[in-house]
Amino acid sequence: MAYPIATTKYGTDVAANPAYSGTFIPELWSGKMIEKFYDATVVGAIANTNWEGEIKNHGDKVIIRTKPTIAINAYSADQSLVYERPSSNIVELLIDKGYYWNTILDDVMEVQSDIDQMSLWAEDASEQMKIKIDTECLAYFVTDVNAANQGATAGRISGNINLGAAGAPLELSKDGAKTGETDILDAIIRLGQVLDEQNIPETGRWLILPAWASAMLKASDLRRADVMGDSTSVFRNGNLGMLDRFNVYSSNLLPQSSGEVGGEATYIMAGHSHGLTFASQLSKMETLRGESTFGQIMRGLQIYGRKVVDNTALTYLYARKSTL
Repeated sequence: MAYPIATTKYGTDVAANPAYSGTFIPELWSGKMIEKFYDATVVGAIANTNWEGEIKNHGDKVIIRTKPTIAINAYSADQSLVYERPSSNIVELLIDKGYYWNTILDDVMEVQSDIDQMSLWAEDASEQMKIKIDTECLAYFVTDVNAANQGATAGRISGNINLGAAGAPLELSKDGAKTGETDILDAIIRLGQVLDEQNIPETGRWLILPAWASAMLKASDLRRADVMGDSTSVFRNGNLGMLDRFNVYSSNLLPQSSGEVGGEATYIMAGHSHGLTFASQLSKMETLRGESTFGQIMRGLQIYGRKVVDNTALTYLYARKSTL
């Protein structure tokens, strides 16, 4: 249905154009907009970005040479030495993922608005892009965890560490007081043991907790800064501090499984930064005039690649908030 255009002191009658009414065209509006809170992003903190500077265009490929394992042999006097020619495993980081955004600001809306809409939209698009990429990367990382670092029989050496498994997620609580519950601190210590058995360095480890698990820690004695090995209390945003050699983060973007009886389970991820690599580049961001309407187009394209380069440096709890 076409709406007639009526002229006012602003140029166009708002009532005659309901698509614009009540959105950004003000009468006596405040200059402030309601602050929007974005999901915390963590991929940039947990993955190394050693090769980010090497990518240029969508489809680029970075060849990563990994450190070889050198054989140690027994020695006896007068023996002939056996030579080893170490070879490096090659890992290919493909820059083959991408997302875009595409917006248009009609000229009439720009004239009638009292705020810089394009700047607001660009800021929001940037944050939404981070959330989209974080969600995709975390869901991918969890699929390539070493077999000895997951499940009810985890542990390269011990083979008896219960990290939760499909059909039997860990029921986490702040104290493990009820039968069948697991103390959240005990569960985190299990993650540390799994990485210890893989000889993963202690410096550079990270742990990502969902909001409900973060709340469990905050409700326990770990709310004290000295227990977290930090000078700042865990009552703060984003980085929660240090716990059992893990730099602890909170995120609402961890992958979940909704097929569990009793409620969905979350993949609570932990690992070391050398196990993951990530490279991102905003290859295109441009503004141009619309072809079929009077307006300004602003759009952007983000390309990136992600790779598990050492799956022994990754582990996860398959768990949920206790329902017992």
